[in-house]
Amino acid sequence: MSRLLLIISVSVLILTSALLWAYPPAVGITSKSKNCISCHVSNGPWQDEENTIIDILELKKEKSSTWAVTNLGYVSLKQPDGTFLISAHRGETKELLTVIGRRAGDTKETPYRNGWIFVDPTRMATNSLSKFAPGWSIDLPASCRLVGDSDDLGHTQFLGAHITALPFKLRPEDGAKDAELSWQIMLTKGESVKGKPKEGMVGNYFEKKVILKVVD
Repeated sequence: MSRLLLIISVSVLILTSALLWAYPPAVGITSKSKNCISCHVSNGPWQDEENTIIDILELKKEKSSTWAVTNLGYVSLKQPDGTFLISAHRGETKELLTVIGRRAGDTKETPYRNGWIFVDPTRMATNSLSKFAPGWSIDLPASCRLVGDSDDLGHTQFLGAHITALPFKLRPEDGAKDAELSWQIMLTKGESVKGKPKEGMVGNYFEKKVILKVVD
């Protein structure tokens, strides 16, 4: 029995270590790091925002008289000042999509992997595993994905682009309040050296503000 317990303990330790070193970095999850560049460097060739795509789209729907639902397509939630505004009635589920990458015709090498995370800056110092805005339910607060998703999103700016496009759902629950999120994004290529995340990978860091508004 003691031998079995020892094997189980070692297995858990190995699994935990693997998760802690996993990419993307554990900003706001297993540490109190403020942002991605607490561990990584922003030294890649994609720092120019004119060729960089960073957007949040909302899937618009319409109900007919027969209660059938028709998808009307995606619309950008980007505001004139560069922030993103997500408004929802309490209990309403929003179907959203993050789109990250480089525009068609970009002469620089293509990013290989995009990583991102939504963080409520006011919760960074807490010990909670969730650093998302309290009272809001989200099914994908962070992700890391290989570039190569479909660019057929109904927007000409995405045609021929090198992007990741990931859907997620967001809903304000009973206790939700208006909030501001830090949307932290990295376009990367290569692999970080285990234990030395500033080595082996090139990337560029971007940070955008996402405003959550409860419509009562």
